[in-house]
Amino acid sequence: MDKVLSFHQGHLPLLISMPHAGLKLTPAVDQGLVDQARSLPDTDWHIPRLYDFARELGASVVAAQYSRFVIDLNRPADDKPLYAGATTGLYPATLFDGVPLFKQGLEPTAEAREACLATIWQPYHQTIRNELARLREIHGYALLWDAHSIRSLIPHLFDGRLPDFNLGTFNGASCDPDLAERLVQVCSQAQGYSHVLNGRFKGGHITRHYGDPAHDIHAVQLELAQSTYMEEQEPFTYREDRAQPTREVLKALLQAALAWGREHYGK
Repeated sequence: MDKVLSFHQGHLPLLISMPHAGLKLTPAVDQGLVDQARSLPDTDWHIPRLYDFARELGASVVAAQYSRFVIDLNRPADDKPLYAGATTGLYPATLFDGVPLFKQGLEPTAEAREACLATIWQPYHQTIRNELARLREIHGYALLWDAHSIRSLIPHLFDGRLPDFNLGTFNGASCDPDLAERLVQVCSQAQGYSHVLNGRFKGGHITRHYGDPAHDIHAVQLELAQSTYMEEQEPFTYREDRAQPTREVLKALLQAALAWGREHYGK
């Protein structure tokens, strides 16, 4: 297996995770995909580009290199469902629209999937664990920002149109409520954007598993509507005119989280 993730180590108590930005496919997945999936439509498109200011800011950044069609890094290793109703699992079987992901009889084998768990999923999560431990050791606390995006309209998964900024804190369990309130305030002040806290997206496995406020690790997921920075249909073009103002809100959110940390922990 070649490089499965990219990782940049920063100096601030902030780790940004991008588990669904990858585009690589294993041979088994590549050979089995249906035609509708060839363009990787369910990717969190352009998220590393959208957040490319984070390194300058001083954050650590980890990003997946392999597509979620290979293995979903935001699902638990035991593949227990995170949401009631329609969702996707550790090894996705359908597109977001409900269409089968693989041609009949060409799904990856159990052995191939176990190999992906060991060589793609495990290294990503080990990187998160190691970096959060390092940040907490240095700063006394760590902030984890799980960065996602999704089409604003997917009837198979949710009713109606998604808000632009969908913040998730696992119903308050993954971070201090004061931090969540700071983030909501930033979104409320962002003109022209809608937002929600713990709506349809409350945070996936990464937010739920690593967020541990009692032990000074605070995790937040942001599911961003792709209409705020790109064309949502093929060829999924990045739109700088949309992205630039959205990036300013993202910067304000991360800066608010860091300011909260300094105030709350006195460092």
